[in-house]
Amino acid sequence: MWKTIADELERAIQERRLKPGDKLPSEQQLVRKYYVNRHVVRRALASLADSGLIHSHQGRGSYVARPTLPMQITRRTRFSETVRRAGAAHINRTLKLEQTPAPADIAREFGVRQSTPLVCLERVAIVNDQPIGMSAHYFLASRVPGFIELYAGFGSITSTLNALGIPDYVRAHTRIHSRLPMPDEALMLGMPQHVPLIITRAINTDLAGAILEYGEARLAADRVELVLQPPAESA
Repeated sequence: MWKTIADELERAIQERRLKPGDKLPSEQQLVRKYYVNRHVVRRALASLADSGLIHSHQGRGSYVARPTLPMQITRRTRFSETVRRAGAAHINRTLKLEQTPAPADIAREFGVRQSTPLVCLERVAIVNDQPIGMSAHYFLASRVPGFIELYAGFGSITSTLNALGIPDYVRAHTRIHSRLPMPDEALMLGMPQHVPLIITRAINTDLAGAILEYGEARLAADRVELVLQPPAESA
């Protein structure tokens, strides 16, 4: 009987009557629906969890698993290339694009005085119609004159930098930690507040080693998987 329950729930997931992130009926609801005991229901749910179709959380119930996007952290980290390799569709929706005085913490990252003019770009990444994270990108305004107007046309950081005469840039370092989302972050990403955010803070430099960009990303941990690629060893 457990297999009948598992098969019906799996079919509901495949037909998207139960969508990624949706909560499944409770164990007690399934017991009443199928006239079985709790052990049979738990075996059905365990089977779906083993298949990666659902996630179960003690005291909170079972949820349809969201597909995760493997994001490569390499010397040349490019979000658009990561999405293309995954065969997914994506858009970046701009939340903010403006010149702003550098706050103290970001000024330290660039090694400049507080209030030095920066270009700030904030956006939310949407992959296969699902928001997966928000990011903030900072550039010294003196280094990227015209960035705001160009980005508004290109919608791409790499294309904008190319147009400004910066043909390439590389990742100097990435710091990673996690925390639970604030209410506004959970609302923006459409995620439950008990699911953590993966936070990355990164520095990109030009090929001469000068700091070009400081970026912060807040990624839904149930939708993104970070893949760290070690640097190639010197011969």
